[in-house]
This record gives sequence, structure tokens and C-alpha cells, in this order.
Amino acid sequence: MPTYRLTIAYNGTDFCGWQKQEPPAPSPDQPPATGAAIHHADPSLQAPPGRVALRTVQAVVEQAVRQVVREPVVLTGASRTDAGVHARGQTAAFTCSDGTDPARHGGGWPIERGVESLVRAVNGRLPPDVLVTAAQPTHAEFNPIGDAERKAYTYTFHDNHQRPLFDRALVTHTHHTLNAEAMHAAAQHLVGEHDFAAFTQINHDRQTTVRTIYSLDVERTAEHRVRITVSGNGFLYNMVRIIAGTLHEVGRGRIEPKELASTLNSCDRRQAGPTAAPMGLCLEWIRYPGDSC
Repeated sequence: MPTYRLTIAYNGTDFCGWQKQEPPAPSPDQPPATGAAIHHADPSLQAPPGRVALRTVQAVVEQAVRQVVREPVVLTGASRTDAGVHARGQTAAFTCSDGTDPARHGGGWPIERGVESLVRAVNGRLPPDVLVTAAQPTHAEFNPIGDAERKAYTYTFHDNHQRPLFDRALVTHTHHTLNAEAMHAAAQHLVGEHDFAAFTQINHDRQTTVRTIYSLDVERTAEHRVRITVSGNGFLYNMVRIIAGTLHEVGRGRIEPKELASTLNSCDRRQAGPTAAPMGLCLEWIRYPGDSC
């Protein structure tokens, strides 16, 4: 039974995040959701009886793969990005049959059929805001989550009084002119292996909050654009967005760069800055043993 590793890119604006969500179906007398309930159930996605399927990247891609291989599969992703967060290099994997079992009526995807054909077939069934950019056969024990060695994210601010227009869903708007040099200097206090309890939500469910950041750079990439690029061996829930929110406070002059050392050592979430909005965040790549850089 072949296992395939997919690289997936998506614009997260109209998704409820990566992970499948199937909440109970509302009762007929229940009033329609308003306010923060921007994302609705997707009637094109299958859900168990009594539940509805929300539009998530995992659900949409998994359904497309099932249609191509013509049998049930489970698509496992490496990173559970939140609603509104984007990706250029999400990793996911699935296992299917090899197409030789007559009881499956030709279902599955044999290796000899080729990964380029697999990518074309899956993309032909995907909506415009998600794309499989690559596929490769991998070993049956491949674990997209546990086998990952490094990940990288970017976070982009648009710092101008005039709000962005054409790429407004890909950047976070701030009215403050940011000092990228001060942000970069502050960011260096976070490089290395540390306890990042101050940079994750208070009620996290992780056994340890120790992580290693290999690099953390801040630069002005264009007029009115400041980009944070961070790579590490793993990230806690909202960790990159909290780092971005804290560096934003440095950039606008509310926090001195040297203060990030004491913020980190405090292990106190209240000492760090706010959680930055999701739209500026993008998962850039995930590296596994044997991958070329």
C-alpha cells in the first residue's frame, strides 16, 4: 500500500484553518450564527450524521484525494494552521491501495502511475485557493508531525496609514511606522533553545514549552512592508503570532529591544505583547530527514 507525501499551498482567508471540524448540526429552531461566525458549513463536504463539515484545508484536500484514488483515505497534516493563516509549504500524507486488489474495483494509486499525474488529478478537483505543489512516495511509517525536523514561518506587516488593497488578506495592517532594525535586534534574544512559555497561550496542552529557534530575522522588504522570518524545531500554539505581536510593540517604540530577554526569562504570557492577527502569517516550509535544503 503506497504512502504519498504532499506539499500543499493555500490562501487561508476562506478556510476555518487546516484541521477538519465537524460540529453538531444546528437544530431547525436554532437562530443563524452571526458576528464572529464568518465561516459556515460547506455542503459539498461529507460529514457524519447529525454533524456538519466546516470548510477546512484538510477536509477539502482529503475529499479531492478520495475522489482521485476512489477509496477512503485519511490525510494527515504536519501543522494545524488557524483560520486565516496561509501556507506555501504545508506537508500532508495519505496511504492508499496499489490498484491491484480486484475487490476495490481499480481504486488506489500505484507507484508506476506517477506522482505528476497524481498532482494534476488532485488539483483538478481543488478550489482556486488551495493547490498541491508537489508529491512523492514515502515510507509507510512517515509521520508528517513527528518526523518534522524544522519549520519556517513568515509574518508580514504593512505599516502605513493607508491600508493595503490587493494583498490585504496576506498582510497585517498597522498604522505605526515600524523600526525594523530595533525589531531585529530584539528578536535575537529569542534565538536558541529556551522555555517559550511567555510566547504561547496560557492554557496550552503541551508537556513542555521548550523549543529551539534557529534563526529569527526582521527586515524591511519594500516600502511599508516589514517581514519577520523564523525557523525552529517546532512552535507552540500561537507562538509565532505572539512573537510577531511583541516585535510589533518593539517596532513602534513601546518595548525596548533589550526587554525581550527578561520577557523570555519570565515565562509569563502577560509580559509579552499581543497575539498578532492571523492574516500576516504564512507557513513557508517544513524539513524532514533526508530533505535537501
